Amino acid sequence: MRPLLQSLVADALARLQREGVIAAVPAEVHVERTRDKGHGDFATNVALTLAKAARSAPRALAERIAAALPENPALARVEIAGPGFINFFLRPGAQLGVLLDVLAAGEAYGRSTVGAGQRVQVEFVSANPTGPLHVGHGRGAAYGSSLANLLAAAGFDVEREYYVNDAGRQMDILAVSVWLRYLQFQGEDIAFPSGGYRGDYVNAIATDFERAVADTFRRSAQAVFDDLPADAPAGGDADKYLDALITRARILLGAVDYGRLHRHGCDTILADIDDDLTAFGVSFDRWYRESSLVDSGALDRAIQTLRAGDHLYLKDGAWWFRATAFGDRQDRVVIRENGEPTYFASDVAYHLDKLERGYDRIIDIWGADHHGYIDRIRASLRALHGADDALTVLLVQFAVLYRGLEKVSMSTRSGEFVTLRALRDEVGSDAARFFYVLRKCDQHLDFDLELARSNSNDNPVYYVQYAHARIGAVLRQLAERGLKYEQPTADALAVLAEHPETELATALARYPELIESAALAHEPHQIAYYLRELAGQFHAYYNNHPFLVDDAALRNARLTLVLAVRQVLRNGLRLLGVSAPEQM
Repeated sequence: MRPLLQSLVADALARLQREGVIAAVPAEVHVERTRDKGHGDFATNVALTLAKAARSAPRALAERIAAALPENPALARVEIAGPGFINFFLRPGAQLGVLLDVLAAGEAYGRSTVGAGQRVQVEFVSANPTGPLHVGHGRGAAYGSSLANLLAAAGFDVEREYYVNDAGRQMDILAVSVWLRYLQFQGEDIAFPSGGYRGDYVNAIATDFERAVADTFRRSAQAVFDDLPADAPAGGDADKYLDALITRARILLGAVDYGRLHRHGCDTILADIDDDLTAFGVSFDRWYRESSLVDSGALDRAIQTLRAGDHLYLKDGAWWFRATAFGDRQDRVVIRENGEPTYFASDVAYHLDKLERGYDRIIDIWGADHHGYIDRIRASLRALHGADDALTVLLVQFAVLYRGLEKVSMSTRSGEFVTLRALRDEVGSDAARFFYVLRKCDQHLDFDLELARSNSNDNPVYYVQYAHARIGAVLRQLAERGLKYEQPTADALAVLAEHPETELATALARYPELIESAALAHEPHQIAYYLRELAGQFHAYYNNHPFLVDDAALRNARLTLVLAVRQVLRNGLRLLGVSAPEQM
């Protein structure tokens, strides 16, 4: 309906242009659905935007535009409101034709070309492979996957990427943690470091490693711990103790065997993460390893580019990036005193590599605890690329899981956390994904386990899925009664004259507009809210209107309506990665 109204307004403006009232017709006429039905179904502010150039009062110009509008049977009336808004009131049933549009388009209904094929990279989850994914990571996974689906539906060329932090200190801590558990299994008397990674998953990795290498990686406890600084429980520093352990492991094992240990831990967890996300309906086009930045020379190129631009300086033995010159609140170290690059240096190289791959837009989805990284990454892009406008950073608040009134710990090191897999086992992937996107990504989310498990109308995902299943039941009853559905003509849909029927048709007509607005605003929760509203309208209609009536014309029209509702429910649920069951 919106394209029709845009066309009518454009025709009116073309007429006024021929009459010399306005100089030119704008390339695009903005017509928006109103929030208040008292102001009509749609409205345009085109008179306000053209009034100055036309040397006319906006309201007077609006009246001339309204008078020039071609007649159309869909329009009941047109009113001028306020300083010059043009409000369009549609005739009841004017949007019934959308039912046939929905059924003709099927899975493609709602898809848009607003993205114009722009290449967009969405990087999300990217959790360090130091342990299983927990429920906090699950929200980023559900949000990122849903957003990528939305952008693709809106006409963007989307690539989904997971950045694998397989280099750096955290992976070294994991490797040492696995090795120490392995040594314990080999009979060595090992005092596990206070800062090491704990949990059953570390034991499982060490057990698998022992099966692979037997006793060839065994070293005596005395060789491992001799002359090391004190750990935190003994009055020392936990980080210095871990760093000393990492150095000792490298020396005792040698570069080749240490690399094998390191890869075993990383690859085992990464494979588990991949399996977990696949079962959660989340997939990636590329798994980009941080280590490849070194292997490909991309890290060195980024640092050399910064140095060539005089964006680095030497201070206290370390190389610093002049980040403050590009909007950051402080300068940042890229090369430590020991010659090792920082995490920030890898991030700089990674984002430069993204730009060099030719994406039009780069979307990073990070946990809210990474807020402080935004300015430094933007600063590096300004230095290396001259601009940072291609980058969008979206922050996702971690979901907080409650069991009763007790908040569950999310500490990865201690091993005391609820995994995404455990959450899926308890409430199911459908409920988890729907609940995760019920709020804007940057809003706090408390995850109600009891509600997510319930088969009640208070459970939003159950409520939506039940609407879809109810329509499936109607079709089964149709077959059981020996009746057949014949799709009516557009004119025959006029029997759908009751308010709930026309309101459902209006809701279905809104769906393509919603895809565009939700995609451009990066807000999958708009889809979740819409599906709940549509399901509510359908349930109310279902409870008060029989579908399998004797009147074949009315029966076919009502079945057309509910079939269109089913298609839109199915399309919307698919965007959120949620199934549309035929029966429940």
